[in-house]
Amino acid sequence: MRSIGEMARDSGLGVSALRFYDRAGVLVPAWVDPVSGYRWYAPEQLEEARVLARLRRAGMPLADIRLALAGWSGADAGLVRRLLWAHVRRLERGLAEARSEFSTLRALLDHRENPMTASPRTGTVRLSLSAPRLAGALDAVRFAVGEDPELPMLGGVLFDVEDDGLRLVATDRYRMAVARSTCAGDGGGRAQVVVPTPLVDAMRALLLDDEPVRFTVEADRVTLEAGERQVSGQCLTHDFPDYRRLVRLPAGRRVVVDVPALREALETGPVRVAGWSEPGRSARDVSVLATADDGTVTVCGDGDEDGSNVGVDRGFLLDALAAADQDRLVLEFGAAPTAPLAVRRTDDEGTFSLLMPVRLDD
Repeated sequence: MRSIGEMARDSGLGVSALRFYDRAGVLVPAWVDPVSGYRWYAPEQLEEARVLARLRRAGMPLADIRLALAGWSGADAGLVRRLLWAHVRRLERGLAEARSEFSTLRALLDHRENPMTASPRTGTVRLSLSAPRLAGALDAVRFAVGEDPELPMLGGVLFDVEDDGLRLVATDRYRMAVARSTCAGDGGGRAQVVVPTPLVDAMRALLLDDEPVRFTVEADRVTLEAGERQVSGQCLTHDFPDYRRLVRLPAGRRVVVDVPALREALETGPVRVAGWSEPGRSARDVSVLATADDGTVTVCGDGDEDGSNVGVDRGFLLDALAAADQDRLVLEFGAAPTAPLAVRRTDDEGTFSLLMPVRLDD
């Protein structure tokens, strides 16, 4: 007999998913301890669970999954094949409809002069920045830079200059980091440029002293000067998404956490293994966070079920804690478990990161 944790590990289904399919009558444990409520699965149920996991990844509806498993356990290969082909045809129809809708959307975007492509920049903006503050801002956002070649506009850091202030932003869709720094400028007004990752790293390597540095945007080229040294290069030819819309979140529950203690709890505490919903992305470790009435945050294990718990990629959260470089941070939980988790500094509301939650029934 396998425990629910062992079944989750061997089948590819999460513990919460196994509980869901038990309640739905799709994969019922062979035995449930009447005292503890622990679920136990017979050896032959492992194959069914693995089939179920594949059908889930293929997006088959629950009603069809129930029939397919019944056919599988009853050796009714004909029923299983008919269900599989019916689902494939349904997916193909859906894909054709999606392609048609996307084609229309692309035409609308082209009609609006394709706002994802940057227009040539002709103005010049010059800023004087504190090297330590710029270094800290770059360190606070660098971890969130995207690496997907299909989304080149995310392959760098946005430098957003406005009203003598500088904001740095990076995102890979699953997480976003924002940092700000004061600056002194002369002329040019607002400017937004996306600096590619290699140039960002070269800039960071210059920021070793406490002396002010000079940052210049001229047309589609940026330059950072530190004393006699400088780095310069082309900006990305794509506009960054409107990050201001993405960070407008309703107020949530704010909890001040001790970062070393939380880091230890994440590194040594229980995790769940979840697969990405996108092809080509591997499984990741998910930490489930819960907040108590006394303001503490705990990392939950199996059996600590609560509809308000929030699942986050453990590696992403550890990256965000390290990037903030503080012993105390504010975790802001949204009103629902599907809201992003915000990691904020206690001394600077303008420097923070957002982590997209992981669905706990995956």
